[in-house]
Amino acid sequence: MTARSFLKRKFLFVILLLSILILPLLSPSPYLIHIITFIFIWSYITTVWSYMGRFHLVSLGHGAFLGIGAYISILLFNDYNISPWIGMLLGGMGAALLALILGYACFRFGVIGDYFALVTLALGELVALMIDAFRNVTGGSLGMTLKSVGTSFYYLQFEKEIYYYYISLLFLIFGLFLWQIIDRSRIQKALRAIGEDEIAAASIGIRIVRYKLFITLISAFLTATGGVLYTQYMTYVNPETLSGMGVSLAIPFKAILGGMFHVWGSTIGTAMIVSLEEYIRIMYGARFIGISQVFYGALLVALIIFLPKGLYGTLSDYWHKRNDRRASKIEVRLS
Repeated sequence: MTARSFLKRKFLFVILLLSILILPLLSPSPYLIHIITFIFIWSYITTVWSYMGRFHLVSLGHGAFLGIGAYISILLFNDYNISPWIGMLLGGMGAALLALILGYACFRFGVIGDYFALVTLALGELVALMIDAFRNVTGGSLGMTLKSVGTSFYYLQFEKEIYYYYISLLFLIFGLFLWQIIDRSRIQKALRAIGEDEIAAASIGIRIVRYKLFITLISAFLTATGGVLYTQYMTYVNPETLSGMGVSLAIPFKAILGGMFHVWGSTIGTAMIVSLEEYIRIMYGARFIGISQVFYGALLVALIIFLPKGLYGTLSDYWHKRNDRRASKIEVRLS
């Protein structure tokens, strides 16, 4: 990447960030703020899922971690008046503990690829069934409603959606920033080697189980915090929306659509899906329930076949190759 293109990308990023920060101050419709906040929350969740996915650790059960984080937080708050910030930490630790047990068993005994994906898919559904089974505590399929205490940062409740807008934006920025930190560390090199060939990686001394567990625990912990953030914003939770098979599959679908190997891919894929679902819901109401899932499911299949790096990933690679060719031509002319 040339210095000029690097500065240009940084300038565009600053302009985009300033636009996002200023937008709520321009008094747009509350509905628009709601949709963007929703995009921020799910972009954060999808981004932390991609920490694993981009290294060929495809989990189809992250709904389990969402559900654990959300239910631990809401139960502690409703029953014991414990702040959701503390519940977020405890919920993340609970999700990380589950990820540690499952991850160690899978990685220690060589459960990889499609088998790992199926095991995690079963985990997500198992957690949803357990939440439903303990209905006396969790409310079962009817779900739970968050106790209202009015505006309070300590209890992460606000009457105006603008506060959730900025808080969810901070979570997303943190998720993207951590992606960059991982990329600049030796962890990234080790995980990339493991993803390409585990046997070759082990032969040069890379501790496969340790590195896989490390990235799995980070992803699970942060996914649980995303579940708490979603619950505080929506003030309601049930196993279908935060722990079932549907949400467990929707998370990787969003990442794959945008391009899970690129830092902005998950955000772009999430923005596309959320916008599409809202557009169809507003335009057609209850006449075509589920049509958005059918549409982006068909789109996802087409992308996997023709654009395996996702929309953003493919366009980004094309742009980089174009700039490299242009730079090579300039060097030839100068020489």
